[in-house]
Amino acid sequence: MLQQLMPAFRITVLLTLLTGVLYPALITGACQLLFRQQANGSLITKNNAVVGSQLLGQNFSRPEYFHPRPSAAGANGYDPTASGGSNLGPTNKKLIDRVAASAEQFRKENGNYQGPIPADALTTSSSGLDPDISVANAEIQVPRVAQARKRDEASIRSLVAAATEKRDLGFLGEPRVNVLLLNLKLDGTN
Repeated sequence: MLQQLMPAFRITVLLTLLTGVLYPALITGACQLLFRQQANGSLITKNNAVVGSQLLGQNFSRPEYFHPRPSAAGANGYDPTASGGSNLGPTNKKLIDRVAASAEQFRKENGNYQGPIPADALTTSSSGLDPDISVANAEIQVPRVAQARKRDEASIRSLVAAATEKRDLGFLGEPRVNVLLLNLKLDGTN
């Protein structure tokens, strides 16, 4: 019986070392060498302090900042340890009420905006932590941000244009604006 167990034990130890230690160490080392910024979470620092990650949405609620899309991650949203959508279906009363409340809040915050509201201003992303908003969403928020900062709308629009990321590879996804990066640009221009 020991003759049959020893090869199984040896292969278990060998595969544990290969796939549980050696391979992860090799991949981690390669990522640290080739993609250091991304491997460490794409953290953004200001005055030697981490202010956020370029990859994770965070809540901005003051009028002088662009606001992100809603989040369903965690009890109060934007909790990176509770990433995930709400999984509520389109006929769910809770979702309908939340979207209606988001629309009312969006109109109130943006001078009772009367046009169509971009979907990303009302709905959460699948992770609940999407750092980007649509260009249309950002454009609607320009008057509020300009008024709160006592600046002309044209200068704020130029910052939005400069912060707009194009489609990936020229055809994947939609143009988008990273809220954290845009808000940091706003703070840097005052």
